[in-house]
Amino acid sequence: MPGSPSMHIKTTKCNRFCLVASVTNQEVFNRPEAQVTFEALFRSFDPEVQFQYFKSFRRVRISFSDALAAAEARLRLHKTDFSGKEMRLYFAQSVHIGSPRLEPPKPDKQFLISPPASPPVGWSQSLDATPVVNYDLLCAISKLGPGDKYELQTATPTTPSVVIHVCDDERGDSSAPDDSDQDDKPRPLRQKIVQTRRPDFTPEAEQ
Repeated sequence: MPGSPSMHIKTTKCNRFCLVASVTNQEVFNRPEAQVTFEALFRSFDPEVQFQYFKSFRRVRISFSDALAAAEARLRLHKTDFSGKEMRLYFAQSVHIGSPRLEPPKPDKQFLISPPASPPVGWSQSLDATPVVNYDLLCAISKLGPGDKYELQTATPTTPSVVIHVCDDERGDSSAPDDSDQDDKPRPLRQKIVQTRRPDFTPEAEQ
């Protein structure tokens, strides 16, 4: 902006030569006369000092051409009074950028996206496990005849035994013996429920 050198700042300035002033007096950001008075405080240390105002943050960035001038200004003006308000000065934090371009982040955790854009390095799909078939058990059961039994697990003091019983049911009706019955007694037949027949319709009964 012409006539206002405080709005220009050299991009080649190093951050270690910069101070950040915390100014609570709003006149510095609104009145040009207050800005001239504020800038005169720092020009006494460095005639080439540059200013950049941040009204929303109530901060002023002050760039010096010499590190000693910045250090002396901070030593003498820190926590001093300016227009009835205390002014605080801080050294700007140094920021190092290795590349002039902003590179995207490395895709180390893209597999967290659902669905993932690509699997992580070294990932391979797991194969389904082969079903386990106990051929010894199948062979033993195939050799059993009607009424035989095969013990899968022997009883222990804390666990019962597991025994397979082959059913011996040649009649195919409901009177077959229950496997849980130890005396092989047949169950009694269930009585069949006979439904009552509806009486025939007669006109005389309706009258």
